Amino acid sequence: MTSIHFPDDLLTLQAAWIRTYSDLARLPSQAGSTVLRRRLITLSCRIAAHPFWEAPGRSPAARVELRRQARARAWVTAA
Repeated sequence: MTSIHFPDDLLTLQAAWIRTYSDLARLPSQAGSTVLRRRLITLSCRIAAHPFWEAPGRSPAARVELRRQARARAWVTAA
């Protein structure tokens, strides 16, 4: 499988989405989650509206690959 080259800003947005989702998942049920939920919505909209997706041939598999690369990038920066 050929690796897709995503723009850095799109990878950064996806990495922020993953971090925010993890933060939300770790939050106790009594804690206020409004700020994190709103951030997830904002990041989701920015990812979906990114110009990268306007090019022909962008498939749902590319979105999966974006998440995979963003997670891998987070692991590299954490190490």
